[in-house]
Amino acid sequence: MTLSEKEMRFQEENIPELADAAFKKAYWEALASGNTVLTSENGSLVEVYPDGTRKFIKKLPPSTPVTYGQKLEIS
Repeated sequence: MTLSEKEMRFQEENIPELADAAFKKAYWEALASGNTVLTSENGSLVEVYPDGTRKFIKKLPPSTPVTYGQKLEIS
């Protein structure tokens, strides 16, 4: 199946929403299968258990603000 330029741009524009939905689905599926999940909450790394309890793991470093098109070099 070949996509037109318009169809391809439409799909590319929706990647953030699709990725968000996929992460939320994986999060809930992991908990539903009895596993724990790591997530960030209020600047902390937290382990979430299937029963809803949370365990603090560590404080996370501050996030790095970026602007669209900015390139970062990680060393």
